[in-house]
Amino acid sequence: MYDAIIVGGGPAGLNAALVLGRCRRKVLLCDEGRPRNSVSRGVNGFITRENILPHDLRRIAHEELKEYPTVEIREGVTVDDVNFLEGGGFEAIMEDGSRAQSRKMLLATGVEDTLPDIPGFRELYGHGVYNCPYCDGWEERERPIAVYGPADKGRRFALQMKTWSDSIVLCTDGPATLDAEDRARLDRHGITIREERIIRLEGDDERLRFVHFENGDSLAREALFFITGAKPNCGIATKLGCELTEKGVVRTVGNEETNVPGLFVAGDASQRVQFAVVAAAEGALAAFEINTELCEEDFT
Repeated sequence: MYDAIIVGGGPAGLNAALVLGRCRRKVLLCDEGRPRNSVSRGVNGFITRENILPHDLRRIAHEELKEYPTVEIREGVTVDDVNFLEGGGFEAIMEDGSRAQSRKMLLATGVEDTLPDIPGFRELYGHGVYNCPYCDGWEERERPIAVYGPADKGRRFALQMKTWSDSIVLCTDGPATLDAEDRARLDRHGITIREERIIRLEGDDERLRFVHFENGDSLAREALFFITGAKPNCGIATKLGCELTEKGVVRTVGNEETNVPGLFVAGDASQRVQFAVVAAAEGALAAFEINTELCEEDFT
């Protein structure tokens, strides 16, 4: 019986394991090894770790966790299902059929970006196509940038991207349902709207080069930032009865508690800003609350 099982080995799960290890808690960290930021050229906005490669961040974290004998890491392990235990607690069922039980559980399974089915989009993801300007906007500053997104979200996103570049084109990949006021605002700030269907993106190993449209036109751009949403990996959470927000992520309160007793959710699958440093902080908060609850149960 573990004190806690952590599902997910990104910044949230790793930092939670660290804090719980320092609390001498028996922890099992299950990491299937497919992080959302695996294609990223670097983790940014994380003090002392600026521009570190995602796999290097994980490697350092794993090395640090070796100092805590109560923390067990299982790499390449997928948790397929979780059941409630009679009398309280959880049982995790792994892909290989093995099982593990715990008093508390933290889900740090993240989200999966929704990528349009456009040739070149997935191939350029991470080195020319990006979803987060806070992560990659600095590296693409002052370059000609395309913004991909539906009219309303795309409009707001395009205006925000003016922070990083004066050359912004909003690509709506079809008719833009923008009223005259919205169009005037974009025009006032020098943002062009391209409503033609996109048939493919062209680029190389370094960056995006062209956006090609159905009508034969091409738009020279060196980066594309998209806002198409992400799919939360929270199937286990919903199965266990967690409430979701309007965005489809798990609703948490306080220190990452869900409405299900003993179950916590942290990181991108939760409701805050999706930064690596924020995910790590949420993992620490969840670990604090997990240890607090365990202490209250043990020392009544």
